[in-house]
This record gives sequence, C-alpha cells and structure tokens, in this order.
Amino acid sequence: MSSVTGSESTINAFVDAIHPSFDYLLSCTAFSACLFTLLVVLFAFSTKESRRRVVFRLNVFAICLTLILGILTGLSNGKAITDPFDQVSKSVYIATAAFAVIPPLLYDSILLSRLFALYPVSSTPPATLLKIFAFPFCVKCARIVVISVGLSNYVKSGLNTSSLVQDQLATWFRNPMPIAEWSMQVADNLYSVSLFLYNLHVRTSPVHRTTSGIADRIRQIFYISVANFVFPLMFNIAQIVSVTTDHSPTTGAVLVLINNYVTVMGVLCATLWFSGTEWVRAHNQPQSEDSFPLNAKLGRVHGASGKSGDDILVIGGRSVGADTTNSDVGLTKGSDRRAAPAQDGNHSSV
Repeated sequence: MSSVTGSESTINAFVDAIHPSFDYLLSCTAFSACLFTLLVVLFAFSTKESRRRVVFRLNVFAICLTLILGILTGLSNGKAITDPFDQVSKSVYIATAAFAVIPPLLYDSILLSRLFALYPVSSTPPATLLKIFAFPFCVKCARIVVISVGLSNYVKSGLNTSSLVQDQLATWFRNPMPIAEWSMQVADNLYSVSLFLYNLHVRTSPVHRTTSGIADRIRQIFYISVANFVFPLMFNIAQIVSVTTDHSPTTGAVLVLINNYVTVMGVLCATLWFSGTEWVRAHNQPQSEDSFPLNAKLGRVHGASGKSGDDILVIGGRSVGADTTNSDVGLTKGSDRRAAPAQDGNHSSV
C-alpha cells in the first residue's frame, strides 16, 4: 500500500511540474495555427499595390516574430515535458523570454503609424510632428530601457535554465519591471488610439452628411481601431493584476503569450479588411465614386478654390468641400476645387 501511495505522489508531483509548460505549449500551438492561417489569407487577398506598402511589410514581419515566439515556446516547454532533467540551453530559454517581451514595442509602433495617414511627413510642419510624436517616442524609449534592464537582471540571475526557472518563481510577485512596462504600454496605446480616433472623427464629420457608403467605411475603421486597443488593454490590465496578486507566474506568462497573439491579430485583421476590399475592387469591380481605397488619405487642403473659408476633405481619390457660409455639404467634382492627389508614400493603412 505504501508503494502505491508513493507512486501516486511521484506521478502527481510530475504532473504538477509539467503543468505550466503544458499550458504554455497548448496556448502557443493554438494561436500560432490561427496566425499562420491569417498570414496565408493576407497574402491571398493582397495586391501588388498593397504589398509595396510599409504597413503590409511590418505586418508580415510582426507575424514572423510571433511565429518564432511560438516555435521557441514549443521547443522550450516541449523539452521540459518530454525530458525535464535535460532542458533546453540557457540561450534558447532567454531568447524565448526576449521574444515574449520585446516584440510588443513593434506591434504598438504599427498602430502608431496610422497617425502618418492624418499627418503626412511631407506636408506637416516639423513643430506639429514634434508635438504629436514626442510623447509616444519618449514612452517607447522608456519601455526599451525597462525591458533591457529587466532582461539583463534576469540573465544574470542564473547560470543555467533550471536556475532561471527558479528565479522566475522567486521574483515574479510584484516585480516592478513588468508592472512599469505594461503600465507604459497602456499609456502608449491609449495616446495613439485616442489621437487617431479624434482626428478621424473631426476630419471625416462632413462625410457622414454626404455619402452613406463612405460613412459606413469610416464607421468600420472606428470599430476596428477601438478593437485594436480594447482587447490588448484588457490583457495588459489582467497582466498587471496577475503580477500583483498571484505568486505563481504561470497565469501571467500565459497572458503575456496570448497578448502577443491578440495584438498581432488585431492589427492584422485591420489590414486584412482593407486588403480584402482592395482585392475585390481590383478583380471584380471598376473604380467607382463611392469606393474607399486602401491608400485612403485623410486630411484637409486649404485654399484650393482661392477662398480662405473653404476646406476640402481628401479621402482617397474623392474630396468633400465644406463651405463655412452654407450648411449644405456637397461633393466637389470641378477642376477649380480639385484637391492635390494623395501620394503613395504619404499614407498608412489602418
């Protein structure tokens, strides 16, 4: 009877030891499969024009980084399950941790790049660009410093993989480094998304009174942008709550991994929506007046008609004139009030 009890205790201890690794492995496998499918769909719906854009390439790069994270996580935790007494090398384990905490900086930068659609570098005064991008730039620099210091201290804490795992268990609870980084990430995303949505609302308010088709597209952009912020925000808050209340890092580490995938998928779904629209337009539909192309440029052109009271809202290839002396807003089609065409290098997909 005692031998049976001892065997059960050994099995239970082994199951408890590999349970965190199993959670990490299962989460990354499921989300990596979904992300790979979305990558295939992204290329399937892309066109030559969309593939030349910087945002498209950044999305592909972000997906590749996240898939590498999934591979490293699977390698590290699969080895811990199948051969717990001979785990992966220290360098592989550190690389896994680095790919889990560093890439969110890139993902947030992709979301921040949407502001260049509203403030093109070629036509926006440098002082305005400095005012807009100074805060997110400083926050990102601070996040880089915090992540670098945290990873450096973590690397120095152990001589091998087993000691690093033990140090993670010992230093997870109320560690100031991840708390500071996730808090700055919330502020960074809140700033970029709020500024983008505010300018989108202000600059496209005349469109809602002219063409319902374009108004529906802008409304969808609003919902996508909110979703790109809300879901990562929920995981950021959950991560902060976990690190301040839970002594075990298992739940927090799972949230960190899932947050990486959710953030990339949010940005990717926005690109897929525009790529799908452009693909349908390129293959099945001629260019129409009500289309909202992928290279939409939102901005105001002043003095197009020689009157100081006229503004033209540029959306892709269309313009909406807003005359301050008349409450009716109409589409301008004449050559005398034609806005300058949007240059391909001065826009950014949502």
